Amino acid sequence: MARLRHIAVCVKDLEKAAEFYETVFEMKEVGRETIEIGSAIYMSDGVINMALLNFAGAKGNDLKDPKNTVGANHFGFQVDDLAETQKRIEAAGGRFFFDLGGERHGNFERKFKDPDGVVFDISQHGWIGTDGHKR
Repeated sequence: MARLRHIAVCVKDLEKAAEFYETVFEMKEVGRETIEIGSAIYMSDGVINMALLNFAGAKGNDLKDPKNTVGANHFGFQVDDLAETQKRIEAAGGRFFFDLGGERHGNFERKFKDPDGVVFDISQHGWIGTDGHKR
C-alpha cells in the first residue's frame, strides 16, 4: 500500500516559513538543499516531510510565475515498487513528468501528473524525516 509521506509548498521566504512551522506546529528542520531548479528547507513532524520551496525559474515546474508562486505545489507517496506503481499510474491515465535526484543515491522522486494535471511524486525510499525513510 502507498503511504502519503510528502507535501511541497511554495513560499516567498524559506527562513520565515520554516520558523513559522517550527514555532506553531513544533516541526523540525531535517534538511535543506539548493539545486539547479531551486532551494528547499525540509520540515518534519516525524511522519510527513514538508518541503518549503523556492523555484529558481521555469525548470522543474510548469508554473506561470515560479518565483512568485505560493501555496501547495505537489505531494508524494512512498511505494514498495516504483516500476509497478508507474505502470498503474499510466494505465489509469497519469503521465510521467520528470525524475528528481539520483535513484541510486537516495532522495529520489519520480514525478507524474494525474489526468487533471495535478503533480505528484512516488518514491521507493521515502523522504528525510518520514517514518518510512530508507537510506
